[in-house]
Amino acid sequence: MRRLLTNAFGDEGEVADLAEALAARADQRGAALIAEHGGTVVGHVQLSAGWIDADLRLVDALVLSPLGVEPAHQRSGIGRALCHAALEHAHNLEVPAVFLEGDPGYYAPLGWQRGSAQNFTAPSTRIPDPGFQVAILPCWRPWMVGAVVYNDTFWTFDRVGLRDHGS
Repeated sequence: MRRLLTNAFGDEGEVADLAEALAARADQRGAALIAEHGGTVVGHVQLSAGWIDADLRLVDALVLSPLGVEPAHQRSGIGRALCHAALEHAHNLEVPAVFLEGDPGYYAPLGWQRGSAQNFTAPSTRIPDPGFQVAILPCWRPWMVGAVVYNDTFWTFDRVGLRDHGS
């Protein structure tokens, strides 16, 4: 997984460090899902604990991040399959919503919607509105809206919103 995420994101392992820390969380309600091809891991997606700060109460939710596919296997449907598997996993956990930061051109055809259009507030002003996205699942209710809260691991690794990580 570490090699795959480093290759997919072209970084020095920062995203892999985040994924490992998220997987090690004691409150982990999510999962790490992988895709294999010929016995080699070629795709990975992480679901992690998050919350919706709704008026009635704090609501459990999930955050999808990171999603990575080995460069040689990109554009072959692996990312799409991992997204579908992640949402199915969240549905089975009876989570009402899954959030992510990503390209709406990629995620909208997979059923994701702009979070603000659904009355959610992004956890940081550094997240561009079009990139703050949500997948609403069957157990969601209209009162389950408000500010989205990421778990502290995202903040510890400074992986919320746009920031120049190269400086």
